[in-house]
Amino acid sequence: MKVVILSGGYGTRLSEETHSKPKPMVKIGGKPILWHIMKIYSYYGFNDFILCLGYKGGYIKKFFADYSLSNSDVTFDFSKHGKAIIHRYSAEPWKVTLIDTGMGTMTGGRLKRIQTYVGKEPFMLTYGDGVSDLNIVELLEYHHSHGKLATVTAVQPPGRFGTLRLSENNAVTRFKEKSIADVGWINAGFFVMQPEVFNYIGGDDTVLEKEPLENLAADGQLMAYKHYGFWHPMDTLRDKMKLEKLWESGQAPWKK
Repeated sequence: MKVVILSGGYGTRLSEETHSKPKPMVKIGGKPILWHIMKIYSYYGFNDFILCLGYKGGYIKKFFADYSLSNSDVTFDFSKHGKAIIHRYSAEPWKVTLIDTGMGTMTGGRLKRIQTYVGKEPFMLTYGDGVSDLNIVELLEYHHSHGKLATVTAVQPPGRFGTLRLSENNAVTRFKEKSIADVGWINAGFFVMQPEVFNYIGGDDTVLEKEPLENLAADGQLMAYKHYGFWHPMDTLRDKMKLEKLWESGQAPWKK
């Protein structure tokens, strides 16, 4: 089964990093977050990836073009026209298809553009900026069990701000830190979709999270897989620093 990763956004809320590279290439523990996401799928045996490129897509292409070489021991013999001798090959068993889906194309439009590469088989889809300890096999089993066209992974992230209750004279009568229960279920990516989902998507201006998913839900064709474990996006520098700290401490829940 193919895994599609949306990798073309601008990442404007992480501009400290994304002025020179695309958001999926921002590093956690010395590796792009895109690599971390792919390792999650690879752990469960899914190694066929389609990356939807856009902003600074050449950066991602170069990373994978050099990936095998950068993870191997090699001798360059320039006396023999630069012949390369690989001594130790160390790389994941990945097949990576990189598709330019346009600079300003929306999420739905990016997905539509790679339809021919997916074919007529079910596929998985996620965003290039979030990691989780999600069990991919259990997600897939759930998708097959309900028989609908699409499954979205749902999470309840902890709230970032405490809540105050004020009296008429502005005295604080109640202070409460936000808990997971105060936040509803949200879209965490990690979708499983049937190929019929492409029928719900228009052109480049289609935002996947609007009409396509809204109409799938209205038609009773969208199910949620509730994930109670770890999930964290990398939307801001604060998010990056948190993920970096988890990785450096050896306590990164998504690490396999």
